[in-house]
Amino acid sequence: MIDKIDPPPQDDQEQRLNEALEALHFGFRALTAHPDERLEALGYSRVHHRILYFVGRNPGCSINELLRIMQVSKQYLNRPLRQLVNDGHIQSTRDPQDRRIKRLQLTPQGRRLEEQLTGEQRRQLTQVFEKAGPEAEAGWRRVMQLLSEQRRR
Repeated sequence: MIDKIDPPPQDDQEQRLNEALEALHFGFRALTAHPDERLEALGYSRVHHRILYFVGRNPGCSINELLRIMQVSKQYLNRPLRQLVNDGHIQSTRDPQDRRIKRLQLTPQGRRLEEQLTGEQRRQLTQVFEKAGPEAEAGWRRVMQLLSEQRRR
């Protein structure tokens, strides 16, 4: 028989922070469950979804612009972007003014896939924001913005 190990005692602040971290973990898991299933069936990962999402929001962006938007390295982006291009989800064309620059946009197939992946997430957020109310939504957005800004520093 395994003895149950009691967690170390926590003060109120630590308890609230742990509850916030758990909520973030389980909320993120709920938000990514549907896209993760679809991505796995295609042999893709979350980075593929991120690329589709950001190219869809920034049609015609260059690879360097996409790197800046996503705040990732070329190594992180290279393989999955190449796979999405080869699989016909993203079109990469040379910039007419500067042939060294490749411009990216979703193909019709890529738009459909991005909508399948992100559409469910939009529906989930719509439902929870409606239930939580506008003040809660504004608070959530503010927290996410502040977390994002910390990352950039």
